[in-house]
Amino acid sequence: MSRKNLFQTLTLAAVALFAASCSEKKFTVTGEIENAKDSVLYFENISLSGPVVVDSVKLDETGDFSFSDAAHESPEFYRLRISGQIINLSSDSTETVTVKARYPEMSWKYEVSGSENCKKIQELSYLQIDLQNRCVAIADSPELSVAAANDSIAKVIEAYKENVKTNYIIREPMKPYAYFALFQAIGPRLIFNPRENREDIKMFAAVATSWDTFYPNAERGQNLHNIALEGMKTMRILDSENKPLEIEASKVKETSVIELSLLDNKGIERKLSSLKGNVVLLDFHSFEANESPERIMQLRSLYNKYRAQGFEIYQVAVGTNEHFWKTSVAALPWVSVFDRTGAAMSTYNVSSIPTFFLLDRNCTPVKRDIMIKDIDAEIKALL
Repeated sequence: MSRKNLFQTLTLAAVALFAASCSEKKFTVTGEIENAKDSVLYFENISLSGPVVVDSVKLDETGDFSFSDAAHESPEFYRLRISGQIINLSSDSTETVTVKARYPEMSWKYEVSGSENCKKIQELSYLQIDLQNRCVAIADSPELSVAAANDSIAKVIEAYKENVKTNYIIREPMKPYAYFALFQAIGPRLIFNPRENREDIKMFAAVATSWDTFYPNAERGQNLHNIALEGMKTMRILDSENKPLEIEASKVKETSVIELSLLDNKGIERKLSSLKGNVVLLDFHSFEANESPERIMQLRSLYNKYRAQGFEIYQVAVGTNEHFWKTSVAALPWVSVFDRTGAAMSTYNVSSIPTFFLLDRNCTPVKRDIMIKDIDAEIKALL
């Protein structure tokens, strides 16, 4: 190769490399930290293995900084840190987030713009700091015995969890701030503890299910599944009274469609017969039951495995809390309806839940769960 050709080749390669670097999507954090001259500001990615330093800068008298990281396909979490002072952030797009703060009170006094998720994380961080301060004040109160202090702290934490559960996790479980809320802690203990509390397991499972839909390949979503499933296993070990439900088998008609017509969470009428042409799992379910999160994950596994071959789920929810049902099914990919009167249960002679029926491609009931030993084999046979 001649010198001229070699020069042209190297030039084109450099241009291509420059173009690729310019086109790479970035997540950028910029801003200023006042009163922090000569302090080292770290920009860290909160990976599943722990904090990883992405970049750092020694601040001058202006406190100006700018950090970037490659954008991810699913939400990621970061933090700005000077010593023990931390500002938590999230990235779910190629957005630029601006942060303004003053050291050394940057953890509880900062401004953030450019990201609604980061603003919600700020709200949660402030709430957590307030909770911790209240718990410390109760523990240090000379007027309370140890037992009384522990009881008061437990009530304060429970009220906090109810607020966060309702206004941050259940409301939009697919959002990064809902994920962030699950891992808040007081000292070394998680506020939502899936190792000890069934209701907390439900929250982890709800966010995991939602992430399956919005970020199907996210490692964090799979991690949530693993945490929820491990919590369920722990609960079964600890709860000696957790026995399998005994469901009476009853025969169903095998010659025609036993029609159901109920409203889904958007108020749209959904007929069971509309799924004709698919193998259908007709599921009767209570989202308020302790075993609900595990059951939903099992159904999702079946749905993901066989959906492309013509498998559908028609899920009939029963219970008293319709609002909880609506938020629980918002991210589910199958048909989910609510049986307000109990008519659907009566139609299918259902006396206890959970229970399900397998329907063939004509929407004719073939078998009930009590008759099925291998659900995969039964679905494959009908497909």
